[in-house]
This record gives sequence, C-alpha cells and structure tokens, in this order.
Amino acid sequence: MAQFYKQVVSKKELKTVCGIPYSAQHIARLEAAGKFPKRIRLGQNRVAWLLSEVEEWLDARILYPRVGFVVTNLSRPATRVVAFFNGRGTAEQWIKEGKNASKWTRLSCCSFAANAVRLQLHALVYNLANFLRTLALPDGIEKWSLTSLREKLVKIGAKLVVHGRYMTFQMAEVAVPRDLFRRILQMIDGLRPGRTSRC
Repeated sequence: MAQFYKQVVSKKELKTVCGIPYSAQHIARLEAAGKFPKRIRLGQNRVAWLLSEVEEWLDARILYPRVGFVVTNLSRPATRVVAFFNGRGTAEQWIKEGKNASKWTRLSCCSFAANAVRLQLHALVYNLANFLRTLALPDGIEKWSLTSLREKLVKIGAKLVVHGRYMTFQMAEVAVPRDLFRRILQMIDGLRPGRTSRC
C-alpha cells in the first residue's frame, strides 16, 4: 500500500522559507476572503499550511505580473509612446525636486509681477545647482540630490576672517570635509576658459 506524505510549513516558515512578507493578521484576512490557502490544524495550538498550496499561490502571482495601460491620442509607434511617457515621468521627478530643493512654489508676494520674478529666480537657482551637480562635483557625491547640496554644501555656517591682504572662510566640517570642498572649488575654477594670448 502506497503512502503519500504532504509537506507543511508553519506560520514562521511562511516568511523564512516561502518569503511571504505578510503579517499573521493580514494572512488571516486573506484566508477569510478566500485569497490565501486555508490553514490546517495539527493540534490544539498548532496550525500549518500545505507547502504545495502555498507554492501554487506564489506561482500565480509570479507568473502574472502587473500590466500597465497607456491611453493616448499620440499617433506614434508603441515604443515611442512609452518613451514619451517615461520622459514625462522623469520631468515630473525634476519638478518635484525643484519644489523640495529650491522651494519654487512659495510665491508669497502680493503682486503677480513680483511672484513671476521670484519664480524666475527659483528657476535660475535650480539651473545653477544642476550645473554644479553635473560639472563640478567630484566622484562620490556626483549623485547627490539638490536637497543634499543645499543642506550640506550651500546652507552651512562659516566665519569670515579678514586679514590685511586676504580673507579666510572658516567653515564647519560637519557636512563637507575640507579636502572635498577644496576639490569642488578646483573643479569650479577649471570651468574657466583658458586665457588667450594677445597678438
């Protein structure tokens, strides 16, 4: 007579073995809604799930990924339509970065013309910060966000000490070390065009 053995997994093994990140309460809700395999009772205080049913439940979610739809009136090939909307999403991320970094939505002036000038100044700050990020940041911090640049490089405390023939900035090194700040200044200085000798 043939004997068949069914492998089971405990509540803890659902997460450690099967990789299901749900809490026990959420699994219970899924079970009640019929969206998760039913547990089996092994004893008075012991429950488990059939491994085959859990794996089948996982396979159903892995084999059928989410499908997105784009509704548009663009008369372009599908690949170009997707590229256009991906670029639009990137532009929205840039707008979000400008809101958080340069605060260009804070237009609190009383007149329309003053708010227009203020928005242009915010846009100028955003572009200058982007130039700094793309042209004058050393390796290691070239991927910093504009918010990080503002808080760690621009809005930091410094003391100006004036001597007879020169001035010295004494800066706190809590955000940007001295060597790193020196490299940034050297890269900014390297952006200057070379001097042309007169004929």
